[in-house]
Amino acid sequence: MAQSVELRLAGAIAVLAPGALLAGAYISQYGFGLFPCEMCWWQRYPHFAALAFGLFAWIRPSTRWPVGLAAISLAISGLIGAYHAGVEYGWWEGVSACTTIPASAGSDPMEAILNAPIVRCDRAPWSLMGVSLAGWNFLFSVASALAIMFLLRREGRNRR
Repeated sequence: MAQSVELRLAGAIAVLAPGALLAGAYISQYGFGLFPCEMCWWQRYPHFAALAFGLFAWIRPSTRWPVGLAAISLAISGLIGAYHAGVEYGWWEGVSACTTIPASAGSDPMEAILNAPIVRCDRAPWSLMGVSLAGWNFLFSVASALAIMFLLRREGRNRR
């Protein structure tokens, strides 16, 4: 059975959206020194899952379920991003855990612990037009998940 245009487009979004969001996260971390807090890491894990599901869908192009799971994973990351953005904007309390940068190999562990910067979850290290990275993750992840679900639904109707 030939793959429909909708399913191909949904599969492309399932790969490109989490791939681009993870690339942006790692570029901001290693290129610009914006180290992630605990909730930033929480947002990355569903993106890894979405990327894996999207890549599996490219390997098995006639299957719909991995694309749907990628959409669910993107939505989960987006919801975590919404929660994190709310913590950053002071709308509600967040977690009390903070994240530090790991020690480099060969350094004194005690010195590394004492000198490690603490990355707070309730402070946005960067924003664009008043929207933090967590807020942008929410917008892009949820929009991507909705686009995938729309395309899958449309593809399902066309198959009937």
